[in-house]
Amino acid sequence: MFNIALFGAGRIGQVHAANIANHKETCLYSVIDPHLASAETLAQKYQAKIQTTEEAMADPDIHGVLIASATDTHADLIELAARNNKMIFCEKPVHLDLERVRQCLITVAACQVPLFVGFNRRYDPQFRRLKNLLNAGTVGKVESLLITSRDPSPPPAEYVRVSGGMFRDMSIHDFDMARFLLGEEPCAIYAQGSNLVDPAIGLAGDIDTAFIVMKFPSGAMATISNSRRSGYGYDQRLELHGENGLLTAGNIKENSVEFLGEKGCIAAKPEHFFLQRYHEAYIAEWSHFVDVMAGRVIPETSGIDGEQALYLADKALESLKLGKEIKL
Repeated sequence: MFNIALFGAGRIGQVHAANIANHKETCLYSVIDPHLASAETLAQKYQAKIQTTEEAMADPDIHGVLIASATDTHADLIELAARNNKMIFCEKPVHLDLERVRQCLITVAACQVPLFVGFNRRYDPQFRRLKNLLNAGTVGKVESLLITSRDPSPPPAEYVRVSGGMFRDMSIHDFDMARFLLGEEPCAIYAQGSNLVDPAIGLAGDIDTAFIVMKFPSGAMATISNSRRSGYGYDQRLELHGENGLLTAGNIKENSVEFLGEKGCIAAKPEHFFLQRYHEAYIAEWSHFVDVMAGRVIPETSGIDGEQALYLADKALESLKLGKEIKL
């Protein structure tokens, strides 16, 4: 049984707490959060301890840490955990500054502890099936990839100011998915964006609507369509075209019942947001990390993946500002 210290008792921390507690090989040992009331509520629910950061890092009974705290704490906590020989699961991103990410990964490598970065969409059953079919040669050589990712509603402008912006906060998942599916690093990127959804987002210095095109050494191209608003639910789709056909992964709907009548057809909307849409993905990525801790596998999604996705986000922002394609 692996004892886990959970850093962060907020919305995503609560998801991870349930998955830790429900896995037969892991125990939610302690919760660490500066907002003590949130930590106490979660700890009581799962009969876990309340600890400080220092106590958790020094506790020899803790085998691994799950970092789901504020973004600006991630790199520091990763380094502390690595130096204290804890196995590390960290929500994306490692940090919003690329150089800080690289410094952090040097520390992790020197300490020789496993680091898993939580790009959960790789573990969604639908997307994973598409990837497996691609690997099996179903569509042959890949020619193009279309990724659609639209949130149901925009975040507050206060969040935008500290999130690193749309590319580092939202599109970063899609940069990782493109790399994951195509299995190569892009060689060029071009981005365009607008502020169409909420004027406050523009005043905060960000965009809320974007198109990004990436070119890969094989000649394949990936197009990402992002929006902070979707009036019909959380829109998450993939379309991968190859020389021998097309693979698609559509939205997961709130239910599968459809009404067909003489006036038309009515079907349910896509799942409301990421907690519903990626419920199975969060469970699957935790199961993978348990396998990492047990020594059965190495992390499929490592610190390098976190670094590369942030690098692409930075270059997309550079392209947006300069209005031209950026060579990578």
